[in-house]
Amino acid sequence: MQIGGRQSNAQYQYTLQGDNLPDLLEFAPKLEQKLHTLKELKDISSDQQNHGLQASLVIDRNTASRLGLTPALIDNVLYDAFGQRQVSTMYAGINQYHVVMEVDPKFGQSPDALKNIYVPSTNGTEVPLSAFTHYEQTQTSLAVSHQGQFPAVTFSFNLTPGIALGDAVTAITQVERTIGMPSSIHPSFQGTAQAFQDSLKNEPILILAALVAVYIVLGVLYESYVHPITILSTLPSAGVGALLALLICRTELSIIALIGIILLIGIVKKNAIMMIDFALYAERTYGMSPEDSIYQACLLRFRPIMMTTAAALFGGIPIAIGGGVGSELRRPLGIAIVGGLIVSQMLTLFTTPVLYLYLDRFRLRVMGRTRERPVGAGLAGSSEYPSSAD
Repeated sequence: MQIGGRQSNAQYQYTLQGDNLPDLLEFAPKLEQKLHTLKELKDISSDQQNHGLQASLVIDRNTASRLGLTPALIDNVLYDAFGQRQVSTMYAGINQYHVVMEVDPKFGQSPDALKNIYVPSTNGTEVPLSAFTHYEQTQTSLAVSHQGQFPAVTFSFNLTPGIALGDAVTAITQVERTIGMPSSIHPSFQGTAQAFQDSLKNEPILILAALVAVYIVLGVLYESYVHPITILSTLPSAGVGALLALLICRTELSIIALIGIILLIGIVKKNAIMMIDFALYAERTYGMSPEDSIYQACLLRFRPIMMTTAAALFGGIPIAIGGGVGSELRRPLGIAIVGGLIVSQMLTLFTTPVLYLYLDRFRLRVMGRTRERPVGAGLAGSSEYPSSAD
């Protein structure tokens, strides 16, 4: 699957855009030679077509000046010999016809035709062209691709099996620095690779915005600045679990895997919400201490936490192990969700109560007061919430 409108011989594209063509033609082959040495890349190709032949006529300006020949005069003679010059116009009744003079094309098939060209000097003598010029055969571009208004060369490549796109991007960037390209050349990724870079560029901002939005909603819900932090503390374990699962399954951190990690933000924090919501209700309604309230929350909310996590986990397993058409696109999503749920479930049941107590003590210390525990307060006599013994 390719993203972006640029088509090439491979899945990913890397473009050099130059302010001037000579620099681009000089450094593009050097970069291509370096790219072939990278083990992360394969099937490397370039759209640069600079293997055409051209004959360049080199004028000895000192000799030409001594013979009374100017560059404009030489240019006119060469245009008469190899160009198409309009010498007259014939007018008919309703039409007009341009008279074009040109040499028989058979005399222009070889650079040897230059030996038969004579240039009239200012003193009236005919000077052979070979007396003050010589020609050189050089390579030239058959076609010059452009990006915008500037010439560009695009390299296409595929990834070696088992190599992530991020690793390939890093390797190409390092090679780019080693060849010392001038400031007139501007490298950039295109197509799918560019979409990958753009997604990584905005991903931290999107995750931060999601965390801020969750914090605000939880703060309004619990009327507290501290307890939303307790709930959000479950997210690092989910992220670590997702990354470990991707490493174990040898799956790259793709855009789809990032989507799975974002989904974990909404799935994993429900464990802490169940416990914190119950503990705060017990504290505010029955006057229980933080230690007793969170202990009761762990006991009474263990079953629903396990049930909801198991439902989400078993829902993600078919995606993680499934095959068939398009499975390579879905599997990173399932692997990230399953790994994040397993690790977070193993850790948050133990870390959330501890963080709840520490943050609650910190809140009371900041407020400059201590909590007084009512005597005999508890949930044993409540009809709404049964005790742990029940």
